[in-house]
Amino acid sequence: MVWVQFLLTAAAIVYAATQLAKYGDVIAIRTRLGGMFVGTLLLAGVTSLPEVLTTISALGRGAVDLAAGNLLGSNMFNMLLLAVLDMVHSKKRLLRKAAFKHALSGGLAMLMIGLAVFFILADIDLKVGWVGADSLILILVYIGGVRLIQTNPLAGEKTLAQPEEIPTGIPSLRKALVGFGLAAAALVVVTPLMVDSSVRIAEITGLGTTFVGTTLVALVTSLPEMVTTIAAARQGADDMAIGNLFGSNLFNMAALGLTDIFFLGGRFLGVVDPAFALVGLLGLIMTGMGLIGNLARLEKRIGFIEIDALLLILVYAGGLWFLYSRGVTP
Repeated sequence: MVWVQFLLTAAAIVYAATQLAKYGDVIAIRTRLGGMFVGTLLLAGVTSLPEVLTTISALGRGAVDLAAGNLLGSNMFNMLLLAVLDMVHSKKRLLRKAAFKHALSGGLAMLMIGLAVFFILADIDLKVGWVGADSLILILVYIGGVRLIQTNPLAGEKTLAQPEEIPTGIPSLRKALVGFGLAAAALVVVTPLMVDSSVRIAEITGLGTTFVGTTLVALVTSLPEMVTTIAAARQGADDMAIGNLFGSNLFNMAALGLTDIFFLGGRFLGVVDPAFALVGLLGLIMTGMGLIGNLARLEKRIGFIEIDALLLILVYAGGLWFLYSRGVTP
């Protein structure tokens, strides 16, 4: 029964999140924002909402490891999606297109993941009120990064998400805002049920909330990124697709800091198992590989996939095996 609950709630989360992305795209068109800006900030924040709600719900269940594993594990899965994008678009070199546009967001994501790993290992016991100073630094770096992306000239270039004329049949801004709000409300209701089933699955299987959060829950909460990213790429909005993935990693690390606001048992990063540094470092390595894949001028394919995309798949699979073999469980 617990698996049925997990699958049903996971499906509901994916559907609600795709509706969020759908109406978020309408909001972007109606407000005439740029595709890279929308992908890196708006769409990334929207599709990362399941991770945030899952993390907060996990705290309510006392599953700190599930909360942290969800966010750090999602970074790995998001970079795996870059390889999936390449396979979907086997006839063109997607990882090279508009590369320099995403160097900033990719670099900022690496910076924030590195900071998160450092804070987990350093265990700096400084607080402002009940919130850790390390969490506040993550939030401030994210805000500064958003400002840099906003002022980056490339972020304002027109893409398919910013047409000169609004296409016919596009819902009104009011309808988009209402749909966006309803989808967000559905996530708030369903996410705690998914977290409850995840905790019970961890107990039944003996894998522990750390590994389940890093793999199973991270996969479910990252499915909206996969659906919206592939859909954007199929529509030719490559900037939005790639920006969504790097932006999601950026947002996930800000969510680590935001989680501390809802955690009243001390500093959130202070109680996270140091073993999560391994999960964070794997996400950092894969984000770096994804960024290099965007910037490099490699002209090598193995069958229908680029060599850097293949390496991302291999590192992801090897990373999961490594975490399991090292017993990254409570």
